[in-house]
Amino acid sequence: MDLLGGMSRDELSIFSWVAAIVFALVAGLWRPRRLHWTALGSVLLLAALNAGAGIYVLNHFGDSRWSAGGEAPLSAPSFSGTPVVGQFLGPLDSALDGVVGGVNEFLAFKQALPVALDFLAASGWALLVSFPLAIVAAGISFAVARRRTAEFDEYRATVDLLKDELEQVKRRISAANSVDTAFPAEDEVSDDRPRVRREPSAAGTA
Repeated sequence: MDLLGGMSRDELSIFSWVAAIVFALVAGLWRPRRLHWTALGSVLLLAALNAGAGIYVLNHFGDSRWSAGGEAPLSAPSFSGTPVVGQFLGPLDSALDGVVGGVNEFLAFKQALPVALDFLAASGWALLVSFPLAIVAAGISFAVARRRTAEFDEYRATVDLLKDELEQVKRRISAANSVDTAFPAEDEVSDDRPRVRREPSAAGTA
């Protein structure tokens, strides 16, 4: 089934642009952080659609859509109806039909060729634009990847620093605990000094 059979030359060109724009909008909304690749993809899609349209025109060069002003094909005169000698001129009619058919095909191809070249030229321009876009997109991706690598290295350095500080805190806590166990608390120290025993005085007994 020929899905493009009902489209004219202008409609084919508009279809290519509309499809590329719709792709750019949908992909841009879906992945807004990769607009550089979205732009490159839309340009490549435009190039592919125009190239496909050019190939389609060449494969259907006999279609009247590509003719300028809708010119009617040539028709060969018939000699088979000629009185008396018409029955002998039948082969001549067949030969003329073949010649005229070849001429019509040539004229149709001649009319369709500029249309196909227009589509192929649009595809070539899109490919030409895609080369600097690809360089820009690659450069942006490289810069983003480099920035992410730097952020990851900074994050890893911060984590390593926090780990070192945590280990130092653990060592201090363990050292403080060992000191507490080696020296008992002040209220737990026993008083081993000898105490003086007082004798009752004589005045007091009297």
